Amino acid sequence: MTAVDRGAEGSSYPTRPEEGVATTEEGIPLVEPEPAAAGLLAGDPMMLGLPVFIAGSFALALTLLGQVPETTFGAPLAIILAATALGLWIATAWAIAVGQSAVAAVFGIFGGFWLSFAVLVLALGHNWFVLLTAGTSTVELFLTTWLIVIVMLTLATLRLPVAYTALFALVDIALVFVLAGVANASTGLLNTGGVFVILFALIGVYLFFGAASVATGGKPVPLGKPLLK
Repeated sequence: MTAVDRGAEGSSYPTRPEEGVATTEEGIPLVEPEPAAAGLLAGDPMMLGLPVFIAGSFALALTLLGQVPETTFGAPLAIILAATALGLWIATAWAIAVGQSAVAAVFGIFGGFWLSFAVLVLALGHNWFVLLTAGTSTVELFLTTWLIVIVMLTLATLRLPVAYTALFALVDIALVFVLAGVANASTGLLNTGGVFVILFALIGVYLFFGAASVATGGKPVPLGKPLLK
């Protein structure tokens, strides 16, 4: 995702030397090479954003699949709130710092989802905002809103490698099944939603292996061609 954020400054086209710049006898400008990026600007925010996203996804998937009783949806909140949401917001700030706007948008959107999910579960469990009187409708509103946003994200990022499109599409499908499960009080539909959560979490694992390979001096993993050029 880094490559899409290079912009005009990342162009490899030659430019004319500016006036006043010292040159060799052949007219080649004497320009000192820029120092290699170091510290924060040398890092990859995906090395943080992906693993915390994966942790929250597996925690939610196991909850949907019945690892804990249906009435204890607060079980994964320790992971989702303290690790996933917080970690994604840190990764978002990191991506902004290194100029990766697409990465920042993705992590920021998912950070908002996980944080608002935690607030929703806490609100329902403690009757904040008097939500218990319309609990199902409140959850349906939450899921519908985020389904619209993630579908928007899926369509807007079709120029990314297909691995990212597949991940976003699976998030869309998972939200559809969870929404249908909540609306129809169907454990089966919720379980199916949990399966799709595991599937997009596994794609996240694949993406993390690719980011980790590059970060440790290896080659990137294949991500597939974009659906839209």
